[in-house]
Amino acid sequence: MRLEILPVLGIGHVTEGDDLAALIATAAPWLHDGDVLVVTSKIVSKAEGRLVDVPADGPERLAARDEVLAAETARVVASRGPTRIVQTHHGFVMASAGIDASNVDKTRLVLLPVDPDASARALRAALREHYGLDVAVIITDTMGRPWRNGLTDVALGVAGMPAIRDHRGEVDPYGNELQLTQMAVVDELAGAGELIKGKCDQVPVAVVRGYLSATGPDAGGGARVLVRDAAQDLFSLGTAEARSAGLTDAVTLTDGPGPTPADPAATRRAIEAVAGVVAPGTVFTLVDESEVRAGLIADVPGWPDSATALVLGAPPAPVDPMDLVRFGADLHRLRVALAAEGIGSTLLPPPSGSTASAALAL
Repeated sequence: MRLEILPVLGIGHVTEGDDLAALIATAAPWLHDGDVLVVTSKIVSKAEGRLVDVPADGPERLAARDEVLAAETARVVASRGPTRIVQTHHGFVMASAGIDASNVDKTRLVLLPVDPDASARALRAALREHYGLDVAVIITDTMGRPWRNGLTDVALGVAGMPAIRDHRGEVDPYGNELQLTQMAVVDELAGAGELIKGKCDQVPVAVVRGYLSATGPDAGGGARVLVRDAAQDLFSLGTAEARSAGLTDAVTLTDGPGPTPADPAATRRAIEAVAGVVAPGTVFTLVDESEVRAGLIADVPGWPDSATALVLGAPPAPVDPMDLVRFGADLHRLRVALAAEGIGSTLLPPPSGSTASAALAL
């Protein structure tokens, strides 16, 4: 395969209502069937009127940008200082929901197209209908990558070719059947186009020639198929979500399996798991519910009477608040430590008629 990457020069400034098909066909009369148009999403957004007015500077501009970002955000994935990594309503995970303030008047912000796949189909159809060109169209934007420095262009929308080349079922030269390999070819072509377009050269469209011998139908999901389903995403949780889920899992009531008092090895693992985590002097005993009813703690040096009474479901009056706070903190820390070691726990209900907290059992 021999590929050429060609710039489309002379498109100029794009404004709302402009006919992108006409601008591209006029600037690139050398286009022919089978070419792949790599189009920066910004000019698509401008032509479609996806711009918002904001103050030119100052705190008012920042407040307006935050408001726009909130509207474009389906969920916040991570944040650090002013940086926000969010999932857009399209499903894309990217910085600031793809909102862009470059190559546009200082009093405006450019948003992503509402439906990049539909925009790609419309541009392809217009080029075919009015100029007799049968080309594929990829609409792109710049993204960062987790665990990788630097940016690259990726596909937000596509028409005229599949987004993924599926190699599953093929056999490699060593006779191995490929079972997982699916190449995001439109992302690769988007990155190739960016080598020509650049960021400051005012070249919003590139042409990749030689990859396709013919275009294909527009059915098949477009670039949306590149968004990994949450059920298959091992990294779907954002930072705040992961922390919240971890704490919730550690303290939420559960009937999940765990070690039993009859398992000495499990008892030892539990003790080792929380060594140094629970405050000195705090002792928890592996028990079943009947033992909780009879009494959980006995003859433990330094154990507060109020905490013992709390476990037994009959706190005395008055109760020392600091003893109870210490007990509650210890209990919470213990459950978190056990959860971190994969050891299940559950809270047993207090004795009938008691208003006290329940005991911990494994």
